[in-house]
Amino acid sequence: MGEFVRVARVDEVAPGQGKLVEVDGRYIALFNVDGQFYAVDDECTHAAASLSEGFVEGTIVECPLHGGQFDLRTGEAVWSPAVIPVATYAVRVEGDDVLVDPEPRQPGHGG
Repeated sequence: MGEFVRVARVDEVAPGQGKLVEVDGRYIALFNVDGQFYAVDDECTHAAASLSEGFVEGTIVECPLHGGQFDLRTGEAVWSPAVIPVATYAVRVEGDDVLVDPEPRQPGHGG
């Protein structure tokens, strides 16, 4: 695990919404799901589209370009045309700050 980096305040990401953040040169999509924060690579693995701009339902984000879906907890692709998972990042909240570990976790290893 790397050193956690502050990327946002809790109130900057409304429930059910995403926010694009940059950590150590990586573009990461940060999501708030009912107060639980998740972070995944921002770029859809099917086509170059920003997942931070996608539609969130529960812990699933839908790519705004072609509708591929990913599980925010694990990064797994759960709906085509996306079949390749996205990396996830460890997230923690300290007070009003949201912090992300800049080291990606292997897909399927969320939590």
